[in-house]
Amino acid sequence: MTNSPITTALHDPYQGNVLISGLGPIPSPKDALKHLLYRPGPPQGIGGIPKHLRLHDLMVVRDLHIPSMVERQLLQSVDLMVRQGYRYRDPELPNTWTAVSGEPAGTRLLLAAAHAAGVEGISGVGKTQGCERALRMFPQVIAHDSFPRLTEGLRQVVWLSVEVPPSGKSADLARALMQAWQDATGSARFAEWLAKDRITNGMRALDEWRQVAVSHFLGVLHLDEIQNLFRLSSLERRSKRKGLSNVPELSIVEDQVLRWLLQLTNSGQIPLLVSGTPDGMGALSKRLSTLQRLNSCGYHAFEPFMKPDAHEFRESFLGELGKYQYVRHQLTVDDDLAKLIIELTGGIQRIIIALWIAAHRVAFERSKEDDLRLEDFTTAARTWLAPLAPAVAALRTGDAAGMARYEDLACGSSAIWAEFWKKFHTP
Repeated sequence: MTNSPITTALHDPYQGNVLISGLGPIPSPKDALKHLLYRPGPPQGIGGIPKHLRLHDLMVVRDLHIPSMVERQLLQSVDLMVRQGYRYRDPELPNTWTAVSGEPAGTRLLLAAAHAAGVEGISGVGKTQGCERALRMFPQVIAHDSFPRLTEGLRQVVWLSVEVPPSGKSADLARALMQAWQDATGSARFAEWLAKDRITNGMRALDEWRQVAVSHFLGVLHLDEIQNLFRLSSLERRSKRKGLSNVPELSIVEDQVLRWLLQLTNSGQIPLLVSGTPDGMGALSKRLSTLQRLNSCGYHAFEPFMKPDAHEFRESFLGELGKYQYVRHQLTVDDDLAKLIIELTGGIQRIIIALWIAAHRVAFERSKEDDLRLEDFTTAARTWLAPLAPAVAALRTGDAAGMARYEDLACGSSAIWAEFWKKFHTP
């Protein structure tokens, strides 16, 4: 007699927990891939469309999303963090309300700290988008008309995603958290704080935010750009360092913010997802040794494509991207194209997409021929993507000093990329 497989319909590890009932079923690997994958409609009827209009159609490739294996693993980690976090905070349990009220623990059971996970990667490899896509697997807010011990129900906040402000200060982080809470829930709970020109007591504001988050059973907090909690040493100082000492020096802006994060996962029992550049994540791990619990739900490294013949790039990513050619005579997606793209972009996904669009723009400038050529990519890299050439070269050669400069570019990339994409919308 063989054992029949256990299905989700027959086995629910969290049955009866009202906090989990609105999250939907636990995703299978197939469901996870379906949730993460996005293919916009491919080009059709190109021959009858003028080139200056095709340029606008071409921009849909920015929405193309082919999830990597690490992104699928991240989705599973986030799913575990949220559901396991709610397992410890089941509102049917008296100990849960002791924690919500902030009363002394008394005989409260000693529970493990909330799960945490880390996501690391240089700018442009998709770590932020990977986090956001995983979080959006869940509804952000669930309205309960009835809820244990509450007569007027509850608005359960499942997830919140916030970018750590560039200052790294507690007051600015508190403002960002309060604004995100207001945007997600529509609540005016923090209106008085947000009306102030300046929050003078950052830690008090953070503590008040935490109490509200705990009472609304926040499922997971995502803090992006975690490196902003640290100060990066000047480029001049880094350029003078040699050998292993070339690793960028980072110092914490406000040490009490890190202690607050620990308290959030310890007594608050709120799972924490942090993402940032390698230097910031490294500084976080060294400075806050107890955040070794990041490994409790995984340390996820998003990396550039390094080998042109790797399946994840050659067949999966480039194979799909190659379907989005907005010319009559398409370029064959072969090994030569794969090698050239890796050489010109360092395998950074966002730069690959930028190069793809720029190469089309070069091709569109030809008055007679309607095709895409290998040399269009080289020309595009030399012109449209010229400011990124030093960063790509540093990444390709593994030059530590060059990479230190690249992190400077990464930190200010938002404005750079906003201006970059604006150029492509001009016919």
